[in-house]
Amino acid sequence: DVKGVVSWESIGRRLAAGDREETVTRFMVPHHELSADISLFAAIGRIVEHDYVLIRDHQKKITGIVTTSDLSLQFHQLGEPFLLLGEIENHIRRLVGGKFTQEELTANRDPADAGREVSSVSDLTFGEYVWLLQNPDNWERLDIFIDRGVFIGQLDKIRLIRNDVMHFDPDGLSPSDLETLRSFVLFLQRLKELTDNKH
Repeated sequence: DVKGVVSWESIGRRLAAGDREETVTRFMVPHHELSADISLFAAIGRIVEHDYVLIRDHQKKITGIVTTSDLSLQFHQLGEPFLLLGEIENHIRRLVGGKFTQEELTANRDPADAGREVSSVSDLTFGEYVWLLQNPDNWERLDIFIDRGVFIGQLDKIRLIRNDVMHFDPDGLSPSDLETLRSFVLFLQRLKELTDNKH
């Protein structure tokens, strides 16, 4: 049975109103709770509105609390792979952009998707970036002095991780895959700095 809650907000409100009573009861406010079987997305509005909700299970017991801090952490974990992949794709497009004609880009389109129009590098899929850069002649056009085989190998790893992320693998992303994404982003950022300084 929950009588109420005491939070920094409830303490602050009472003190701001000049209340100097020192008992917990004076700082307590009505609580907010949700059933444990409600989906997280359905609960977001209530959690944000009240900064927390208590969770009550099917046996009517309070089993925990979900706070806005928990939400922030959860959405960071869910969103970070998408943000990292987006940054990687932007770096690859920058490397490839302006180095190939529309016809050359179209020639590297997946043959199974021949009806898709390719007018710029942003129309290529991630797999098509790998395919394009596997060709030694195409690689030379990038004018970067790093090992093509190592770069393509890493890019292909990113492609496989991306497939898992985009298809919402129920097991989620492993810590090692997440670290691979972070490391490759750092590498591409440094590469961009070097190529910017060169030009």
